[in-house]
Amino acid sequence: MKALQSKLQGKEDMGSAAENGSTLMVQVEEELPLGLKAVEFPLENKRIGLVIVDEVNGFCTVGAGNLAPQEPSRAIDQMVQKTLELAEQFSIRGWPIIAFLDTHEADKPEPPYPPHCIVGTGEENFVPELLWLEKDPNTTLLRKDCINAFVGAIREDGSNIICEWVRDNNVQQMLVVGICTDICVMDFVVTALSARNHGIMKPLEDVFVYSEGCSTFHMPKSVGDNPHPEDLTHHMGLYFAKSRGAKLVNKVTLTKAT
Repeated sequence: MKALQSKLQGKEDMGSAAENGSTLMVQVEEELPLGLKAVEFPLENKRIGLVIVDEVNGFCTVGAGNLAPQEPSRAIDQMVQKTLELAEQFSIRGWPIIAFLDTHEADKPEPPYPPHCIVGTGEENFVPELLWLEKDPNTTLLRKDCINAFVGAIREDGSNIICEWVRDNNVQQMLVVGICTDICVMDFVVTALSARNHGIMKPLEDVFVYSEGCSTFHMPKSVGDNPHPEDLTHHMGLYFAKSRGAKLVNKVTLTKAT
């Protein structure tokens, strides 16, 4: 009887936690609105480029590593599917794509995170759905060994691979997708906006972040000292990107290929 009561109490606690989480998200969405909009590219006849952030096995494939999901994730599956659809359409149109692949040497730790996406483990490679991009003529690959791809793109001589991609492809607008919304995606977006503001990423004008094409991870309080509620951190990543000048979109359509 006590075991049954304990089990029922556990279900009540879980239900209460879910309800509290839902209430919190309603409050957050009211206090910190994202202002998501639909957009059709190209917008204002400007050159658009697609940026794919870290959609690799080590972050997206169940059981693939220390920072990979331990069970299937609806948000990650949606992100990969939306990215695939966009990448295929960009490639058909000959529009430029740049993809960041988190890739680390075993002897170079990245605090506070455990070892992940180590060279040769397979974690550092595209998820299977996007593996074809390695041979796509419209796609530039950038293996980065840090959270912020802009920093990871700096060569020893001070030149920057991303700045060159923007310049060489005349990218006036970026559409950003990937993982994690509040970490690598947000860090890159706010840095790109700062670089634009200081005239070191010409001719970039606008950075769009596609909410449905981004995701992050979930870690409950019961797991450790650094809880990471998925819905909340996804929202906050988008909000802070918006607060720095990014344009947030929740629906993307492209003009018909000619």
